[in-house]
Amino acid sequence: MRIRYKRDAGGNHVPVAHIFTSNEHNIEPKRIDLDALWVVKKLKQSRHEAYIVGGAVRDLLLGRTPKDFDISTSATPRQVHKIFWNARIIGRRFRLVHLTFSDKIIEVSTFRSGDDEEGGSIYGTVDQDAKRRDFTINSLYYDPTDGSLLDFNNGLEDIKRRRIVSVIPLPDSFIEDPVRMIRAIKYSVSTTFAIAYKTRRSIKKNYQHLARVSTSRLTEEVSKILASGYASAIIQELQAYKLLVYVLPCISVSKDIHKVYSSLDQLDTLINEAKQSGEESVEQLKAEMIKALVAPFIEKPDSFEQIEELFKETYLTVKNLINPLTPPNYDVEMATTLLLKSWNLEIPPHCIKSRKPIRLPNAIGFKTKSQKRETQRTKKGQQAGRSSHKRRKRTKGKANPTPQSQDSP
Repeated sequence: MRIRYKRDAGGNHVPVAHIFTSNEHNIEPKRIDLDALWVVKKLKQSRHEAYIVGGAVRDLLLGRTPKDFDISTSATPRQVHKIFWNARIIGRRFRLVHLTFSDKIIEVSTFRSGDDEEGGSIYGTVDQDAKRRDFTINSLYYDPTDGSLLDFNNGLEDIKRRRIVSVIPLPDSFIEDPVRMIRAIKYSVSTTFAIAYKTRRSIKKNYQHLARVSTSRLTEEVSKILASGYASAIIQELQAYKLLVYVLPCISVSKDIHKVYSSLDQLDTLINEAKQSGEESVEQLKAEMIKALVAPFIEKPDSFEQIEELFKETYLTVKNLINPLTPPNYDVEMATTLLLKSWNLEIPPHCIKSRKPIRLPNAIGFKTKSQKRETQRTKKGQQAGRSSHKRRKRTKGKANPTPQSQDSP
């Protein structure tokens, strides 16, 4: 193990991180995504620092294959955009870069200093960026080119001791971003790590701050929870910590919430089977996720006049049950369709009025622009081949006309 130092204001060398070599941690290079490795190499070739960060490093240390690989670098978004042809800058307050590949998107962020200014955050160094992470287990920086692991917050020790500890002092962390309370519980369930006592205590004191979180962020977090394969256990823990009432209030106050836990158990089985088989993308199960939340509260009516009216009423009931979440209307309509089909009812196609959301990488049917152009070129080539074949047939027919019978007039 080595020590990384920096100079303080007085010019003295101060230790800021432990550096572990490939022999001192259990990360297997074969689990590294080749596209992520290529991105890190290309950034370093351009004389920038670059590391794989966040949940990917945590999963690698736990012997799991990460779903996503995020990269943090000293390069600014504009510099990253100039280096990569497949780069797209997103965000307003803090800009990120998305690198689009055929089957994934790799997110590249610039080191943050933690000193916010109006309109955005000030870029900083890797040690400053490490102090802006939510939990120590997510604050490790891995360099796949030499196998070194940078640890600024004793994150490796916390992983070994299987505990979740906040990086930012409490309760400032949860007041600054209340969604971190939801993430602490999600990480605890998915990793089977214990939440540190001070962190648990701070969650119980500051849960009411979730009331000011935007609906879009809550929707995003719930979507990740439902797609995790641990939805039932996470929802139960959110209820125990009194957080669920700010996320899914109608479900939280229901006396039949235990039925939701059973429904989510079935969803978890479906999600995990889809992940293992690889035949069906989790992205395709959005409607199943919504259905799992609301199915225990919606029963088939004894009678109804028109299927269209029943569809509309059920759709509005689903929207009310998951309020304040705002998933795409198409997903809600498809969840409603699944509910009605479970009652052996046929749904007319015109009941689905919303457009299907744009598919993301890892979803079945997703194509990049280059793939779409290649498909178009193939179609044009096929059309040109068919046209040429027809022209040859016409030319051959003219050159060799069918002889007329002598008996014909």
